[in-house]
Amino acid sequence: MIARAELAFVLCFGLVAWATPALADLPAEQVGQVMRLPEQVGAHWVWVPDQVFRHSALFDGDTGRMLGALDSGMQISPKTPMWARERGEIYVVDTTYAKAHRGERKDYVVIYDALTLNEKSDVEIPPRSMDTGTGIALVGMLDGERFVVALNHSPGASVSVVDVQKQSVASEIQTQGCAGVFPAGPDRFGMLCGDGTAISIHLSADGALDHMARSARFFDPVVDPVTEKGARGGQTWWFVSFEGMLHEVDFSGDAPSVRASWSLFTESEREDGWRVGGAQHVAYHPGAQRFYSLVHQGGPGSHKDPGSEIWVYDVPSKKKIDAFATPNLIPAFIGPQAGFDADGTLGKILGFLLPNLGVHSIAVTKDDAPLLFCRNKELGAVGVLDATSGEHLRDISETGLAGTLLVVP
Repeated sequence: MIARAELAFVLCFGLVAWATPALADLPAEQVGQVMRLPEQVGAHWVWVPDQVFRHSALFDGDTGRMLGALDSGMQISPKTPMWARERGEIYVVDTTYAKAHRGERKDYVVIYDALTLNEKSDVEIPPRSMDTGTGIALVGMLDGERFVVALNHSPGASVSVVDVQKQSVASEIQTQGCAGVFPAGPDRFGMLCGDGTAISIHLSADGALDHMARSARFFDPVVDPVTEKGARGGQTWWFVSFEGMLHEVDFSGDAPSVRASWSLFTESEREDGWRVGGAQHVAYHPGAQRFYSLVHQGGPGSHKDPGSEIWVYDVPSKKKIDAFATPNLIPAFIGPQAGFDADGTLGKILGFLLPNLGVHSIAVTKDDAPLLFCRNKELGAVGVLDATSGEHLRDISETGLAGTLLVVP
């Protein structure tokens, strides 16, 4: 008897061979078109940065249509594009080298026009902006859209503060032992520290350091550290520990205020091996006060494994209220190359037969009819779910080749 996985393999390649269209059937490509984005940022738009193509592509989650892309520098993963609606600009922190991937290094905040995606100018910043595979919590734009902050590592920790209104570096703030930048107002941002505390960095009117303030110790960095994959609601950030404890940190006061933590898992769920995991594994919808967490069944050390389910929590009651299955993104990834529609009959058959690899990242839109985006870091497709019901609405194909970040403007 043929195993299900073997049957899926045979059918997959058979369908690819059968469904691939002849070159003569392809429509003529239109070149020379110049497009502009709408002036109103779409509520269901999402950036999908790609590590291989070194760009961040913008997609419409309602149609799956690609709207544009921004190239990145030589960093491991493109950093978060930051959209300043009032000025109609987008900011991206890039790294370049004089000789491709070596030689003199220079870092920039590149300023793009938000309608044409054309580069307008750039601001050179200290050449030590931090780089990681996920790109999470490395850069941020403070409320008010005047200051962009970039985490540095050389190997000492610091933060570059860039006044994008004046297009100049306002300051560089030393933050030994603390990392991650979490915007929390027009003049402040938070950071997590290696001693189990958090700090808030307060800026003066010109972007210089005004003062720092530290919270009480709220997690044990050895026994149960928290991840930097935070989720924001106003001036509050939520951070999850490796063992699934949810910590709520309020940065609205002078010093960060930490509220009582609570577990995302019951004892029986822990006994069944449920754990948080992934690359960008949490999201939060402020209006509904819903917290989303990627989970999987595994043991200690499996915190980078993709999630098989997305669990939904009501924050005020501190209770799990739903669980969504993650979509199988393989058909959406191979469909365009094979010539079939991932949402059609063939795609659905393959989605049933092929193993579901899970997803590494999630992001939720902030509107009243929110979408939940998810991606597997090794598949060039993004799944789109109804964030309220969990219904799998569609997949966005041809989003790239590899990467973890999902960024809702």
